Amino acid sequence: MNIKRVLLFLISIMALHPLRADEGMWVSSYIQQKIEDMRGKGFRLSAEDLYSINSSSLKDAIVHFNGGCTGEMISDEGLLITNHHCGYDQIQYHSSVEHDYLKDGFWAMKRDEELPNPDLYVAFLEYMEDVTKKVLAGYSESMSEEQREKLVADNSRRIVSRIERKGKGIKARVAPLYYGNQYFVYVYKVFTDVRLVGAPPSSIGKFGGDTDNWMWPRHTGDFSLFRVYADRNNEPAPYSPDNVPYRPKRFFKINASGISEGDFTLVYGYPGRTSEYVTSQAVDYIANVSNPKKIKLRTIRLGIMDSQMERSDAVRIQYSSKHADVANSWKKWQGEMKGILKMNTVENKRNYEKAFAVWAKGKPEYDGIIGKFADLYSQAEALSLVRDYQYEALNAPEFLFFAAGDGSDSALFYKNYYKPIDKATFIALMNEYDKDIDDSYKSPYFKEKVAKAGSVEKLADEIYDNDSLSLAREFYMATNTFYNSTVKPRLDSLNREINMLYRKYMRGQMDFARENGTGKVFYPDANSTLRIAYGRIEGYAPADAVRYKPFSTLEGIMEKDNPAIFDYNVPQKLREIYASKDFGRWEENGTVPVCFIATNHTTGGNSGSPVLDADGNLIGVNFDRVWEGTMSDIVFDPDLCRNIALDIRYALFVIDKVADAGYLLNEMVILE
Repeated sequence: MNIKRVLLFLISIMALHPLRADEGMWVSSYIQQKIEDMRGKGFRLSAEDLYSINSSSLKDAIVHFNGGCTGEMISDEGLLITNHHCGYDQIQYHSSVEHDYLKDGFWAMKRDEELPNPDLYVAFLEYMEDVTKKVLAGYSESMSEEQREKLVADNSRRIVSRIERKGKGIKARVAPLYYGNQYFVYVYKVFTDVRLVGAPPSSIGKFGGDTDNWMWPRHTGDFSLFRVYADRNNEPAPYSPDNVPYRPKRFFKINASGISEGDFTLVYGYPGRTSEYVTSQAVDYIANVSNPKKIKLRTIRLGIMDSQMERSDAVRIQYSSKHADVANSWKKWQGEMKGILKMNTVENKRNYEKAFAVWAKGKPEYDGIIGKFADLYSQAEALSLVRDYQYEALNAPEFLFFAAGDGSDSALFYKNYYKPIDKATFIALMNEYDKDIDDSYKSPYFKEKVAKAGSVEKLADEIYDNDSLSLAREFYMATNTFYNSTVKPRLDSLNREINMLYRKYMRGQMDFARENGTGKVFYPDANSTLRIAYGRIEGYAPADAVRYKPFSTLEGIMEKDNPAIFDYNVPQKLREIYASKDFGRWEENGTVPVCFIATNHTTGGNSGSPVLDADGNLIGVNFDRVWEGTMSDIVFDPDLCRNIALDIRYALFVIDKVADAGYLLNEMVILE
């Protein structure tokens, strides 16, 4: 493989083909390649304003929030905004029946009331660098894929080690792009003293609950506030009362002057994972096998949790975050599956692959690659289903996972544990595993234990009625040992071959597009690294005779308000504000804006990302996608794919009018 040729082509491919609609998650250090297109759509800043290693830029106002979300600085005193659901675990950690911050909200009215959070960190990207040559140093085409993986891991470890020795709080990560055709190192400064400043009650921050999740119109005030602290030298430090608010290199000014349909929008954050370039076989498995099975298993789990949470406030607090975690993917998979089928994605990919195969004839690097994919995916399908059930069924009961650990988190575990839920979950999921997995792939230990007990139900009695940590641990370890020693190695071997093919197929698709002038855009799949997505505020039409406007308002909240339903029971104070129309400076057309949708290409991990206007000012906080467009992780439809953002004016309204925490606004720069 000619590495130099590959790198030059990867860099140039973005400039060769115009952006179609608003698809794409662009590497911020290469954003110069897209600036002309962005300016044509209204953007008024430069590439250097977005990403610079020589001076402060907008990327310095963005954090990777606890490794799974995004957050952004909104003051020069360390104040950070992210989603309510991103801070949910931290809010729950501080909650109890006596101090129910999930239900009632929390607001620190002075600095010493801000709550420290264990195991919470934020990471600021210092810089990113192309290290492909260093990562692949020593590689030869004669190596097996396993040998290549080891080489990449060893070289990456050396790169990271050299970088992390250079400064306090410095962490580095090497990540592949384009299936390992390119590698970047991402260098971060990590802060671990991050304190909860404010969170609205769940009736605002989680308004609509699982019912409204992934849906539009949305009326969720999905935000929470934290503050980053540093030592006296503005450097990362463990929690200490002596720490002071961090002074960021950059923070976002807030545009509260109003937005309109058609306005330019930019989302700058850490999208988690997409798979835009997989083959038809992979998509077919996702849409017709994997997602339906996983949806079924999670439907069972949610039903069990719901029945118990409705009976007890204590259980509701214990399981609110867990329920949200289970429900989030459960609902997303349903929309993804529906979107894939609606767009005829499998058939479209098959047609593309047929054309590719014809073009690849006589080209040694690419000839026959489509047939090889078909063979490997055929071998992997049954094993992949076993993997899905290992994670979604066998490993789902909490007590099993806890028993397999070292017990160091015992107090935290039991604080958020309710045995009747877990036992019922064990019984239901183990019966599904027993029914759906072919006997030849089933754990021998599982079969023996069920046969000896007489039924899954009786086995559950042995484990749960006796609180048998030893039996729970034995069950977890035995079933996982079987999977890890028998199923996983075979699946890993097949996936290594599949990944090796994808590396070639990725290059082949680019060559195919270039030679045939198809205009196809190639941006790297998301991998939890900093990306830019841009588009515009726009409504959409998901079904016959249905057209959604791009904005929601306080009117919609009050229309949904229902004291009898927890997720729709808004705070009484909000009702009173609405009745008096005391909206203050946040009023627009007699109401308050709440959320908006845009055409930005986003995914999980973009939760909490800043949504910026054409001048780089904060207009919203990204928190979701519309249900009809969740297939954008695999295929993007410009007519249906929309990201959902909290209008920053609603967050300011809640802080000011509902929480009476207007003092926080004094440290922000608000443009009106």
